Amino acid sequence: MNGDTMMPWKTLSATLNVGTSTDGWNLAGPAPGEEWEAPRSFYTEVFFAAPFAYPPVVHLSLTGFDIDQAYTSRLVVRALDITANGFKAEISTWHDSRVYSAEVAWLAIGP
Repeated sequence: MNGDTMMPWKTLSATLNVGTSTDGWNLAGPAPGEEWEAPRSFYTEVFFAAPFAYPPVVHLSLTGFDIDQAYTSRLVVRALDITANGFKAEISTWHDSRVYSAEVAWLAIGP
């Protein structure tokens, strides 16, 4: 080592539940005048209970969903704009998929 002070790692985790009763939810169908093929994304801010010293590594996993069975199931989750204080969760779909709710577990690891 080069004499730098070592910092302990910490982990934070939680589950995010969003869906048709969440303000701005747009994954149950396209907006008026929008084509079904167009990608649709829902974003929500996640704030850490305690800030990290630096932006952590954030892992998201899909742990549950309610999707219309009459259409193909398409769903992607990603963590964007990660800072020491939180991140933006993106849940997206496309084409004729109708997503009524999603449950996403997240894990943040960092100093």
